[in-house]
Amino acid sequence: MAGERRKGMRFSKLYSFKCLKPFSREDHHPQIGSRGYSRVVFCNDPDNPEALQLNYKGNYVSTTKYTAANFIPKSLFEQFRRVANIYFLVVAFVSFSPLAPYTAPSVLAPLLIVIGATMVKEGVEDWRRRKQDVEANNRKVEVCGKNGTFGETKWKNLRVGDLVKVHKDEYFPADLLLLSSSFEDGICYVDTMNLDGETNLKLKHALEITSDEESIKNFRGMIKCEDPNEHLYSFVGTLHFQGKQYPLSPQQILLRDSKLKNTDYVYGVVVFTGHDTKVMQNATDPPSKRSKIERKMDKIIYILFTILIVIAFTGSVFFGIMTSRDLNNGKIYRWYLRPDQTTIFYDPHRAVLAAFFHFLTALMLYGYLIPISLYVSIEVVKVLQSIFINQDQEMYHEETDRPARARTSNLNEELGQVDTILSDKTGTLTCNSMEFVKCSVAGTAYGRGMTEVEMALRKQKGMMIPQEEEVLDDTSKASKKSVKGFNFWDERIVDGQWVYQPNAELIQKFLRVLAICHTAIPDVNSDTGEISYEAESPDEAAFVIASRELGFEFFERSQTCISLHEIDHTTGKKVDRVYELLHVLEFSSSRKRMSVIVRNPESRLLLLSKGADSVMFERLAKHGRKNERETKEHIKRYAEAGLRTLVITYREVDEDEYRIWEEEFLKAKTLVTEDRDALIDAAADKIEKDLILLGSTAVEDKLQKGVPDCIEKLSQAGVKIWVLTGDKTETAINIGYACSLLREGMEKILITLDSPDIEALEKQGDKGAVAKASFQSIKKQLREGMSQTAAATDNSTNENQEMFGLVIDGNSLTYALDKNLEKDFLELASRCNSVICCRSSPKQKALVTRLVKSGTGRTTLAIGDGANDVGMLQEADIGVGISGAEGMQAVMASDFAIAQFRFLERLLLVHGHWCYRRIAMMICYFFYKNLTFGFTLFWYEAYASFSGKPAYNDWYMSCYNVFFTSLPVIALGVFDQDVSARLCLKYPLLYQEGVQNILFSWGLILGWMLNGIISSMIIFFLTINTMAGQAFRIDGQVVDYSVLGVTMYSCVVWTVNCQMAISINYFTWIQHCFIWGSIGFWYLFLVIYGSLPPTFATTAFQVFVETSAPSPICWLALVLVVFSALLPFFSYRAFQIKFRPMYHDIIVERRRTERPESRSSAVSGELPVQVESTLHHLRVNLSRRDSWN
Repeated sequence: MAGERRKGMRFSKLYSFKCLKPFSREDHHPQIGSRGYSRVVFCNDPDNPEALQLNYKGNYVSTTKYTAANFIPKSLFEQFRRVANIYFLVVAFVSFSPLAPYTAPSVLAPLLIVIGATMVKEGVEDWRRRKQDVEANNRKVEVCGKNGTFGETKWKNLRVGDLVKVHKDEYFPADLLLLSSSFEDGICYVDTMNLDGETNLKLKHALEITSDEESIKNFRGMIKCEDPNEHLYSFVGTLHFQGKQYPLSPQQILLRDSKLKNTDYVYGVVVFTGHDTKVMQNATDPPSKRSKIERKMDKIIYILFTILIVIAFTGSVFFGIMTSRDLNNGKIYRWYLRPDQTTIFYDPHRAVLAAFFHFLTALMLYGYLIPISLYVSIEVVKVLQSIFINQDQEMYHEETDRPARARTSNLNEELGQVDTILSDKTGTLTCNSMEFVKCSVAGTAYGRGMTEVEMALRKQKGMMIPQEEEVLDDTSKASKKSVKGFNFWDERIVDGQWVYQPNAELIQKFLRVLAICHTAIPDVNSDTGEISYEAESPDEAAFVIASRELGFEFFERSQTCISLHEIDHTTGKKVDRVYELLHVLEFSSSRKRMSVIVRNPESRLLLLSKGADSVMFERLAKHGRKNERETKEHIKRYAEAGLRTLVITYREVDEDEYRIWEEEFLKAKTLVTEDRDALIDAAADKIEKDLILLGSTAVEDKLQKGVPDCIEKLSQAGVKIWVLTGDKTETAINIGYACSLLREGMEKILITLDSPDIEALEKQGDKGAVAKASFQSIKKQLREGMSQTAAATDNSTNENQEMFGLVIDGNSLTYALDKNLEKDFLELASRCNSVICCRSSPKQKALVTRLVKSGTGRTTLAIGDGANDVGMLQEADIGVGISGAEGMQAVMASDFAIAQFRFLERLLLVHGHWCYRRIAMMICYFFYKNLTFGFTLFWYEAYASFSGKPAYNDWYMSCYNVFFTSLPVIALGVFDQDVSARLCLKYPLLYQEGVQNILFSWGLILGWMLNGIISSMIIFFLTINTMAGQAFRIDGQVVDYSVLGVTMYSCVVWTVNCQMAISINYFTWIQHCFIWGSIGFWYLFLVIYGSLPPTFATTAFQVFVETSAPSPICWLALVLVVFSALLPFFSYRAFQIKFRPMYHDIIVERRRTERPESRSSAVSGELPVQVESTLHHLRVNLSRRDSWN
């Protein structure tokens, strides 16, 4: 294979700034051998006796929650963490005692069904994870055998120390030490998108001593390094080879789950395997999130337990009193109970003890107040809701073939309660696809057309838009041919016309810097001959493409040279020029600039540099500041247009100066000490000075399609939107106008530390004074902002309240998040309709999210697309990941994933509204139907002197929650709609039903519970008074216990299912099937169960066929009781719809009454008068909300 090695590129010198080229020395990392740095790896010698004694973990990886051995005990433990399930388990055990009012199987059966269904669901989900693990563990990789030949083996069979060969586009099976590659000097390119979400390729570099492929098969060595840890970007180790020690760095480590790109193959030694790899060390479970409704539901369960205990205690007290009176001075009152010859459970002499046993019996008897199937039903409903979200074609992005994904089903209803959205900008609101649109050279601005931000800014200022100007887009004349990354048009310099400009020489130097100052790699298509570029960032790719389109084509990169096709500004002809590349000083977040040192064909040394204006202007030479004022003015204008800018500079370097600097630079980069990076930065800083200004670039990151409309609609829904971005203040503000976050007429509150006083203190260098002055300044600005908003609120009417937008930069945010100021900051922000935080770090994003969530107590949603947004997504109540250009890190940490920001509108206003309403109604209905059923047991027991005898057959009670009432409520939770999706979007303020928690307020919950108690009273007392004492058979027999039980139970089943039919807003055939099918199944069950032998059917034996069905009075009583039980709720709803309608009631009624021909016009017209009136009251309520504190 040696003959296949690529010799065209030797980048060990090219990437001298970024990649440390280790050299042989006796020193090694001082940490090696200490605690945390004790790992020893015998390379290509896994059978070494010492290696076998180390007993490192294998490479088998498991992400499953369960194993075959622990599935049953662990899953059961998970199920019985719920209080309700523990209660039913205790009841099931006690049911084997004489205290039980029913047989043990009738209690165990529903419990086993519910627990079993949940365990099956858990098992299926875990089986899917196991299938993924099996697929990963059984991937193939080439490993070096004992005879020196490479053969395939499975990933799971790899051991620490194995020598492996990985080919192009394959994933690394473990954490490897890079030894050699298909490139002559041992470099390779790695895609780390699965690790950090970044799409740009990373360069890795082998040690020079191991890069010889000829001897790789016989390679033997020993690695001493750090123990397994989660730090992706650090590695400390030493290679012992041929009697010498070589320090290792992260540049030699290839991490598991990253992919080999643009390199034919690499050789590596396994250092960490399986769960010791860094990616698995980072595989921690995301924070557990529970919806507010679910947490509130737990409190309702406790209320039901309290009711259970109260009525059980009440019954026991009365039972004890009546039992004590059964035998008084030799007189027997209830002679039929034979109190003189009874058991301890009815002993008048020990009435207190009998009452205690009755209390235990009552706790079991009234257990049907607790809905045993509630949790499993909600889980089923949420899973089905998630499927509908996943399959919504309106949220499918055809260009990227990405649908919406509900990555968890636990938070569906939370989507309908979002009060604040915290959003990233780049890649979330924008496309993260950079295009070169404008530039400034020698004080002259080039580039026609207007950006979307400029258009919005002109509209906001009320300025006319010139007819000759047009919006820059992919279809405009801004580019005659469609070129990704290039959306520039200016007849003065395109098509080589720049050579006729008076400043042609400076334009040439400007374009030459763009073509040379980068780390991009050209990739020539062998079929078409077209050149594409592999760059570390979209910005860098845009610059190289722009230089090519304007006449400076970068086409080849060799080990120390860059080759260009250039246009000679004197002749106008294309020439080939080769530049010797000496050093690349890479861009970093601290340096904010990048430079290259080259030697041109005329043997002159040139330093070419580009960077942020905040660091570049201060490095200009006195004679290099020509056109500085004009350039700054252009940069300001570009920033206001929402463009990202860089300053372009150069200078000639003296040979002696370069020689002295290079010696210092090489010395710094070969050090292995803690301050190595600082010394390298200091050395680079010494040559990046006395620069000559050429101009500036402006690239555009376009807004995603539909972002302004989406933000406008969410704002109409009363949702507050915060944007947390790293952009400059001017850029962020104007992006805010473009995407409708800031709107015309909105008062802007700007909090910043850009004041002369602060700047003067910073120049003095007194950090303590600067911090104190900054704190006081922010405190003052926050107080002024609150005074401003308070005054506006007092002076305005509810119909025409003034809107505010808050803008704060990163430095100010640092002080605003101080414990002494965060309450003031949050209060001010809560009074504003929009908030923009500029220059925000990832940590600040997470801190702001935490502040809003904890300070307001309301539901927060964070949305982002990059690895820097993960903290924010995990901190928020709901995390939404954009599956965009910055990899899948944000998506992997999110609860929901969408392809475009605009889909958030439908996710919240439609699915969120529906899910919230469905879950809220479903839970309320669950408690209603269980209270209706449970209290009939209580009324019957009171009627029967609290005897502890249930009103119904054991199996009637067991099947109530599982078979006769469960499916309709599931259908409600999955299919019900108060209004259609179109109306949800047309009337976005309806979303406030969830934000204000109108449908799951304590008043509504208690109302449903009261409805259940009232229904139970009507069912019991009306059934008793209708049927008791009536001769309903030909032979004159009256209603007995079994007939009364069947009739009353039938009334309960009919009532709760008809109640469901009344409550449903949107009928489908499924609802009809489940509601009427549940009633029909009750009668089918009664016939089948009643036909069983009397020893099993007991009181149900032939009771329906022989007694209830032939009796007209049973059917008449059923109709009367059901109608009477439904009448209170029906009357209440009629009154509510007529006099106090809810928001959806008005819209539904309007849609029913309006003529068909008027519906089409209503779609595009104004809101109906009734709707407008009610929504007006809602707006008033919104304006009067507290300040979240």
